[in-house]
This record gives sequence, structure tokens and C-alpha cells, in this order.
Amino acid sequence: MADQSVVLFSYGTLRQREVQLAVFGRELSGTPDRLPGYRLSLLEITDPHVVEVSGATHHPILEATGDPADVVEGAALRVTEDELTAADAYEVDDYERALVPLASGLRGWVYAAHHRPAGT
Repeated sequence: MADQSVVLFSYGTLRQREVQLAVFGRELSGTPDRLPGYRLSLLEITDPHVVEVSGATHHPILEATGDPADVVEGAALRVTEDELTAADAYEVDDYERALVPLASGLRGWVYAAHHRPAGT
């Protein structure tokens, strides 16, 4: 039985060829897509392995705003469940995986900042 694919919306380092080869063992192709209601900020990465793989000490991170005027450009990548698990291992603890609606109508997994209750 073939492993079914899922959508992973990537807006940052998971779009880089060298990161894809290190994390998934293959280069992924994707289709351009957008994520409304989010904006990007930068996160300092201290995990030496992630810095080595990505070549960067700061990575973009999504923050939910709820404002449909805020839109993040990226790509909808097709990955297997095993590859999604590999992406979980690559992402540092500051990221949380969530299933979100994309502008194309697809639903995809995305790594974003942990959602914090209002007032905290």
C-alpha cells in the first residue's frame, strides 16, 4: 500500500533544496500558494544541527494575526506521512505544526509560532 501524501505549506527553509535533501532525502516540488491571516517574523535558531543544515541562524516563523489582509507567500509541497514526521524532527520547539486552510482551497500542515492565549 502506497503512503498517501499530505500538503505541507512551506514559506521558509523547507523550500531550500539542501534542506529538503537533508530532511526528506529528496528534492520536493510544490505549487505556489498563500496563507491568509498570518505574518512572518524572524526567530533565532540555536540548534547547531538545524543551523548547519539550513546555513542560517535566523529563520522565518509564522505568527497568526487573524487579519485576512496579512498574507504569507509560500509553496504547497506534497509529502508522505513519514516525511512529515521527518519535518517535525527538523523544526525546533519554537514551531508548532497546525492544519490550516490555504488560499488555493487546500488544507495543509504548517509550522507556526505556538498559539498563546490573549493577554499572556
